Amino acid sequence: MEDTVRYGIIGTGMMGHEHIRNLALLPGAEVVAISDPESSSRWWARQLLEGVEIEEYTDHRDLLRKAPVDAVVVASPNHTHRAVLEDIFASAGGKHVLVEKPLCTTVEDARTVAERAERHAGVVWVGMEYRYMPPLARLLDEVRGGTIGKLRMLAIREHRYPFLPKVGDWNRFSRNTGGTFVEKCCHFFDLMRLISDSEPVRVYASAGQDVNHLDEKYDGETPDILDNGFVVVDFESGVRGLLDLCMFAEASRNEQEISATGDAGKVECFIPESKLVVGRRNPRSVEEQEVDVDARTLAAGAHHGSTFVEHQEFRKAILSGSPPAVSAVDGLRAVEMGVAAERSAVEGRAVEMTDLI
Repeated sequence: MEDTVRYGIIGTGMMGHEHIRNLALLPGAEVVAISDPESSSRWWARQLLEGVEIEEYTDHRDLLRKAPVDAVVVASPNHTHRAVLEDIFASAGGKHVLVEKPLCTTVEDARTVAERAERHAGVVWVGMEYRYMPPLARLLDEVRGGTIGKLRMLAIREHRYPFLPKVGDWNRFSRNTGGTFVEKCCHFFDLMRLISDSEPVRVYASAGQDVNHLDEKYDGETPDILDNGFVVVDFESGVRGLLDLCMFAEASRNEQEISATGDAGKVECFIPESKLVVGRRNPRSVEEQEVDVDARTLAAGAHHGSTFVEHQEFRKAILSGSPPAVSAVDGLRAVEMGVAAERSAVEGRAVEMTDLI
């Protein structure tokens, strides 16, 4: 393959636009086609691609059949992912694919897709952008480098704004999103697996919908998505993970606060402050560091510069023929953990991961 990778964007809503902006910054990347059934979404994408000759489709199947693409980015609504991915797998040319999180909205669909991805000729990469946030990447380096000794506790806090409006209001209902712990928190469950280097055993969750969207109606139906909760995850290694989520906390200093504590120390990162704090027990010391992020990549999206790094790595995998850093199996595991948390919150009990088999 030539060094230039030609991309098609399937789904040109908010996240599709973020991918377009970041690909525009990446040497050797060229967006040549877009697809979305909504004319307004395609119009905004065209503004981002002003001066670039592109092919435009209302149906992703036409893009897959006609457009001269090497890779596609799937940023369509969550509940469409399985069908779109099956069409990609069935299309000619073994196209490479980066599919936005969550991989699918149900465990069954995610398992089917993960099995099919293993046989696909192209790279299948799941869009877990948070892995590539520079402060978080630094935290991971410290943990893997032994700074904190043996990891014992991992805590992730996301205190943020409510879900934004989406076309057709699809993200107001769990049947379309998979539920908040699948839709939003698959990022954090993925990070827990990555940082702990271990698999989950059981999940405990307490959560509710206490503030957001309660006064909204869509065709007479009130949204049912959780807006806050705590989730505890026990891992095979003995590590305990904690997720603290609040989606009516715009008044927070940081949106994400992540800490990893071991028997020799503790490392924390703060986003968007872009700070890393490294603490050691013996002798006791605490050091704060600023983590630089390219201003262009910060401006190109809402994920602290991570989408650009993700695309760098995806393109490298395409050109080198190497496996994806974030595989469909990784996407499946995050969905499983999210589904377990949703179930635990509803049933008021710990859910063993074996319960999902």
